[in-house]
Amino acid sequence: MSHDAPPSPPPPKPTIAWWRTHGFLLGLGVAVLLGFLLPAPGARGGVLHAELVTNFGIALILFLQGLSLALEKIKSGAANWRLHVVIQGFTFVVFPVVGVVMNWASPWYWPDCPQAIRDGFLYLCVLPSTISSSVVLTAVAGGNTPGALFNAAFSNILGVMVTPVLVHLLMQKTGQSAPFLPLLMKIMLLTLVPFGLGMALRPFLKKWVDLHKVWVARISNLVILFIVYAAFCDSVMDRVWERHGWGLTVGACLETAVLFTGISLLTWMSCKALRLSRPDLIAAYFCSVKKTLAMGVPLAILIFGDREDLPLILLPVMLYHPLQLLANGVLASYWAKETA
Repeated sequence: MSHDAPPSPPPPKPTIAWWRTHGFLLGLGVAVLLGFLLPAPGARGGVLHAELVTNFGIALILFLQGLSLALEKIKSGAANWRLHVVIQGFTFVVFPVVGVVMNWASPWYWPDCPQAIRDGFLYLCVLPSTISSSVVLTAVAGGNTPGALFNAAFSNILGVMVTPVLVHLLMQKTGQSAPFLPLLMKIMLLTLVPFGLGMALRPFLKKWVDLHKVWVARISNLVILFIVYAAFCDSVMDRVWERHGWGLTVGACLETAVLFTGISLLTWMSCKALRLSRPDLIAAYFCSVKKTLAMGVPLAILIFGDREDLPLILLPVMLYHPLQLLANGVLASYWAKETA
């Protein structure tokens, strides 16, 4: 008697696969559009009570990130100290220095640039790296995946504390910083506490989280989209865009492209000069040039939440996110073909 193998499930339709890959980016566009079309419900004092939901949402995002952080998979990449120094050095030293130089030079090449956009680029430069996309792109390109996982996760743990400190120190030079001690206490309460609680509970909930990791990610993404919607609602009600016009979006797009291209070339040349092995070079590149939107939005709410021009501060982060995914996705495919 022959035992035929069960038929394999049909591959997902292209439209479904495309939606799964780009759904968050589309949602980001929808959230911004709704902020302009229906600003009243999500604005301060609106029926959605965004100011209350946002604080809860920030804590929920950080809790889920801690719950999803697979420390057991990170240990294997912990010994490669040269790789760690390169990635963390670029993330929290080189990138911020580039941001300071851009902030200093901005009046020369973009005299009409609003201060909020300048603050936004400086904020972008002090954010930690991404976790999931850095690791996925490193794996696709044939890089050091354990090393990428360790550094991306370590970058996010450091970023909860280092990013607000860098924002305070750098923006203090420009006169844009707020009182730091109350801010630090609020950040610890809404980020470190839920993040640490999530990490502490992971050993007990690991199987459940890994089984439902798709829905865990979707919940985090939905909260981020609501926070973005609420921020743009406030900006529309405060007539921020009417005061500055839409030309600044074009300027921000161009500056984002220049920043990404410059930091990519600087990272690549530095890794070559340090003679990193090919797997380490790939991991170092993808972890060093990427910046997290998932943590960037909640931290921006905490650091700049009282400013009516918050959407302008978020604009560079929101523009950098799709650019890094598109450009690095193409580069990862090219490197994968080279190693095939």
